[in-house]
Amino acid sequence: MAVRLFRFMTPVVSVALLQCRRSPRTTGQLLTLSPPTAIGTCRSKKTWPKTFTEEELRKRLTPMEYHVTQEKGTESAFAGKHTDNKEEGNYHCVVCGASLFTSDMKFDSGSGWPSFFDLINKDSITKTDDFSYGMHRVEINCSQCGAHLGHLFDDGPRPSRKRYCINSASLTFQSKDDASNKAEPTGAAGQSPSSSKNGEL
Repeated sequence: MAVRLFRFMTPVVSVALLQCRRSPRTTGQLLTLSPPTAIGTCRSKKTWPKTFTEEELRKRLTPMEYHVTQEKGTESAFAGKHTDNKEEGNYHCVVCGASLFTSDMKFDSGSGWPSFFDLINKDSITKTDDFSYGMHRVEINCSQCGAHLGHLFDDGPRPSRKRYCINSASLTFQSKDDASNKAEPTGAAGQSPSSSKNGEL
């Protein structure tokens, strides 16, 4: 019985132990066998343009926001506050405020997480190979602060065919109305808000 069980589990274990590592003799990344405790995301050391201390982030973020963005956690499907949001506006990184997506890019994927088919700026995220859980996925992070956002898949709608599967906890949402109100001048005498040329972004 034990022999049969071992033969059955061997292919699974072999896949799970594959991890992406950098070779000191090459510039690329190689798949190597690693102990089970080392399984995880393959990423190179990187200094992000915006950095925050752990103490600051724990005070500013909710426990779920911290877990998702700093510990690469995942919120439960259909539990995120932005999953069913259909309001017009922009989505930003919850950690640093970088602009990531617009509501026009959002679509219902049925996955249970907010999904987008494109980015405001292609340089707003970084992509990293993720070999956790014995599978290959593409992790996406905010390119400004390194916050974990979610994963990228190639099963989205046209024209991009991309699905940016994002945790609600990694996003903040600014509605179009809020953005318009903040853009209007408040100190100009004799000028009503409706006459301002800067009413919308």
